[in-house]
Amino acid sequence: MMIPEDLYQAATKMLTRAYVPYSHFPVGAALLTKTGEIYTGCNIENAAYGSTNCAERTAIFTAVAAGQRQFKALLITGKTTEVIVPCGACRQVISEFCADEMPVYLTNQTGKIKQTTVGQLLPGAFTAEDLTHE
Repeated sequence: MMIPEDLYQAATKMLTRAYVPYSHFPVGAALLTKTGEIYTGCNIENAAYGSTNCAERTAIFTAVAAGQRQFKALLITGKTTEVIVPCGACRQVISEFCADEMPVYLTNQTGKIKQTTVGQLLPGAFTAEDLTHE
C-alpha cells in the first residue's frame, strides 16, 4: 500500500520533537488540508499526565488555530512494533474536524501501514447533531 510520502516524512520528523520524558513513547502526526498544506504535531507530555496532549490533537489544533477547517488526510507514526493507533480522545477530536470518509494512515517506522477512515476509527461518534434538543 502506498502512503503519501510527504505526510510520512513530516510525521516522522515530529518524532524527534516529541516531549516524552515520562513514557519515552514519541508519536508524530501530519494533517493534510484540502488546499495542500501540511500541519504537524507531536505528543507533549506533562508531569500531570492529564495535561498531556497527543500528536494528532496537536496537529489538528494547530491547523484549526491557523484557520483551517477542511482536511484531506491524516498520517500517524511511531516507533512501535505494529502500526500506531489514536487514543479515544484523539478519535473524538478527529471526528469533530474530519469527514467520516477521510483517509487515516496508521504507520510505524518499520514500514507497516494500515489505511482506514475517520468513520471506521470511531463509528457512532458523538457529533454536533447529538447536542440537539427540544
